[in-house]
Amino acid sequence: MNQQPNKVAAVTGGSAGIGQAICEQLLAQGYEVISLARRASTLNHPKMHSMEVDLLDRQATAQALAQMMAQHEVTTLIHNAGVIRPALLPDVQLTDLDALTELHLGCAVQMMQAALPAMQQRQFGRVVLLSSRGALGLATRTAYAATKAGMLGMARTWALELAQQGITVNVVSPGPIQTDMFYDVVEAGSEREAKLAAAIPVGRLGRADDVARAVLFFTDAANGFVTGQNLYVCGGASVGTITI
Repeated sequence: MNQQPNKVAAVTGGSAGIGQAICEQLLAQGYEVISLARRASTLNHPKMHSMEVDLLDRQATAQALAQMMAQHEVTTLIHNAGVIRPALLPDVQLTDLDALTELHLGCAVQMMQAALPAMQQRQFGRVVLLSSRGALGLATRTAYAATKAGMLGMARTWALELAQQGITVNVVSPGPIQTDMFYDVVEAGSEREAKLAAAIPVGRLGRADDVARAVLFFTDAANGFVTGQNLYVCGGASVGTITI
């Protein structure tokens, strides 16, 4: 008989933007939340915990995950941390491709391997990977799109391998969302930002809470019949063409 799910979640990149919004909504649902990020979370809540770690550093990530699992029985994983590093093809640096592969894919594997024993013991797990609408293709996104697209194949594979153990694995793919990372690429208040918003079918840019609500659908213990899926949270941009 399956054990009752516990409500302990780990969120990478939980100190800002989409990650912080996910943490806020998980806390509101009664979860114990651990953020793994370069900066400590500013959320003041008795169930909020921060672990400062550079997820681009494989050894540091392994140490942080071992410490986390020694202290918390994590059975919900949300891999949200991401980096863009835009460049047109002639300017793409292989070091950037290596770094994004480590962060978007390698870190996800490390997280799953660390938390899998706890999930298997409880016969329960919820895993959400944050990919991107950019995985469908977007100029200047060679390294970003390639590694974010890789998340889709990885999630579908894990969904098949783990389905009979009560563990679901799904993907949320945001479109343009108003975060610091977005504004590192598009100047706030610029004509470019306005044109982008107008090109999105719903007529606006997304907000971090739009994405967080989608993530919480997949983390819900009641949604165990949904696995291996990818949900675009993009205002319709995934069914059209946008130019940034």
